[in-house]
Amino acid sequence: MKADLHVHSGFSDGADSIQVVMEKAAATGITHISIVDHDTVKGQGEALKWAETYQIQLIPGIEISAFDFKRNRKVHVLGYHYDANKGHILALCNEVLKRRQAHSIWQIGQIQQQGIHLSIKAISQIASPSETIYKQHIMAAITSEPYDSEAYKKLYRSLFKGGGVAAGDIAYVDVYDAIRAIKADGGFAVIAHPGQLDSYDLIEELVDSQIGLDGIERNHPDHSEADHQRIDILMARYGLLMTGGSDYHGAFGSSVRMGDYESPINRLLTDYLVCK
Repeated sequence: MKADLHVHSGFSDGADSIQVVMEKAAATGITHISIVDHDTVKGQGEALKWAETYQIQLIPGIEISAFDFKRNRKVHVLGYHYDANKGHILALCNEVLKRRQAHSIWQIGQIQQQGIHLSIKAISQIASPSETIYKQHIMAAITSEPYDSEAYKKLYRSLFKGGGVAAGDIAYVDVYDAIRAIKADGGFAVIAHPGQLDSYDLIEELVDSQIGLDGIERNHPDHSEADHQRIDILMARYGLLMTGGSDYHGAFGSSVRMGDYESPINRLLTDYLVCK
């Protein structure tokens, strides 16, 4: 088995269509995959179709953009094997998507005022099938520089970071509400890349709250060996499960390829995610 449980598609801020994602996954020998697009489940039906075509086990997934209000920092929550028809995740995330789209339209207007010609219609076409515009889509309309290039990073920082004309962020949902929505829809809640967003203290708090946290994403491109050791201690202490994945975004992300970072497949994880 080879599992990558952190992959993004064109239904949020990934560059590849679902079909291309599955083609690449099959080519790298991935047997289990989860498309965890940001705050949306709209690609899951198409993902199931192409997963069946390429004989890959699909695990329904989502990455919810949340906030730790106690520590005043962002936190991402991965949800797996939920039943979207129960509606709790959808109700929560639809509001996030509305805020993100409104913010993106504002960002485009700010950039236009700097003399950079941008068309909302053209950017929406770049974003499709996502119905929400992300910064990656705006950048793709401005430059053809690769994501990892210094020129891209410099332009991105000048627009969206610090004192950039389009800097700022949206109001995210409370991390507790994100986990409650996943659990209410029968899902499996995992804190994503805690080393990237410094979510370690939060993890211990969530366990103590008995809200139902199930696991931690350990294997991730942004994690160091020190992160691995810290996560190993937390998993052993609290009986949490380990997941992992590449955080693949195609051309809208780093050069990390699908399958470069895998999710361990132990018996409990397999039983819960695949055979539930």
